[in-house]
Amino acid sequence: MAEVFTVSQVNNYIKNLFTRDFLLNRICVAGEVSNCKYHSSGHIYFTLKDRGGAINCIMFASGRQRLLFKITDGQQIEATGQVAVYEKNGTYGLYVRECRLAGNGELYERFLKLKQELEDMGLFDSIYKKPVPRYCQKIGIVTALTGAAVRDIINVSKRRNPYCELVLYPALVQGAGAAESVVRGIRALDAMGLDVIIVGRGGGSIEDLWAFNEEIVAKAVFDAETPIISAVGHETDFTITDFVADLRAPTPSAAAELATFEYDVLMQEIAYRRETLGRAAEHKLRMREAALTALEERLKRMSPEAVLDRYRQRLEAVRREMSHILSVRLEKTVSRRRELEASLRNAVGQALNDSRHRLSLLASILDGVSPLKRMSRGFGFVENEEGRAVVSVEDVSRNSELTVYVADGSILATVRDTERKHYEKN
Repeated sequence: MAEVFTVSQVNNYIKNLFTRDFLLNRICVAGEVSNCKYHSSGHIYFTLKDRGGAINCIMFASGRQRLLFKITDGQQIEATGQVAVYEKNGTYGLYVRECRLAGNGELYERFLKLKQELEDMGLFDSIYKKPVPRYCQKIGIVTALTGAAVRDIINVSKRRNPYCELVLYPALVQGAGAAESVVRGIRALDAMGLDVIIVGRGGGSIEDLWAFNEEIVAKAVFDAETPIISAVGHETDFTITDFVADLRAPTPSAAAELATFEYDVLMQEIAYRRETLGRAAEHKLRMREAALTALEERLKRMSPEAVLDRYRQRLEAVRREMSHILSVRLEKTVSRRRELEASLRNAVGQALNDSRHRLSLLASILDGVSPLKRMSRGFGFVENEEGRAVVSVEDVSRNSELTVYVADGSILATVRDTERKHYEKN
């Protein structure tokens, strides 16, 4: 009976076969990438395939750090590594240590490497980007003497501003010596004090555009004092010059659009601003005139003559008011005096009438008790020696002399004797 092996033993045996195979320990496999996945662990899992088959691949995180591009589905790459067996499930795969793009991959790797170096040096930093003037009058062009690029730049520039000055430096833009020719053009135009320089060419393959990926061109663009617009290839093409330049244009025509201003639009804007400025100046003048008039009126109101006139007016108003008040008060006083006089006259007349009536009454009463009237009826008035009226026998003494007044004279008499009598009072 044949010897029986476990699955693990079989897988281990096959693994050892792969390990002892020199070709499989370092092999380069070309194919198309599919099912690419970047794992959170840092490993990259993907499949390499061609028309006849496929092989699973893995690049560990340590190898990924040396990778100069991002692996994506559809890329044609060349992966170098070791074909080995994974014992747990008995599958084999390519453990990739290095990876590069196939075809133009080598040039692209050089591009990525230089791009990273220049970026680390700070040549792409925005703080070094110079602004392109809004109104450029002198525009330099570094490109081939013939070709669509220069024609497009000239046509667009003249259409937008027929008065701008274009200075062309005919340079090689492809092949041997192209990078050096572009550098000479940049330096020559930079020394002329132009407003802006356009550096570029039409589209092409990565080999055709390679002059604009050279380090000497990138440093020449960076060192230039004049703002530089990069216009290399089509919109999807990117070169090192694009990253270093102060401004990137997707095409040479777009670069001309960015470098020039529309003369007609500028004239319209100037006319509009002139009109707006005129209206603003006129409005401001009217406002100033109104303010001046207001100040003049205020000055007139605040002048000593105006102040004195206002005081005169106020004094006259006070005088009229006081005169009116005094007149009213005087009228009230006179009226009151008249009322009092009438009241007094009435009171005096009434009092006089009352006094007359009372006097008449008293006179009649007095007349009724008058001594003279009584004396005319036989009565007399008696005074003692001292001139006092004698009303009692006690007022006289024997032999005292008395004076008796009667109606027609007086009588001197001597008291012979006195006698007291009592009379009833009526």
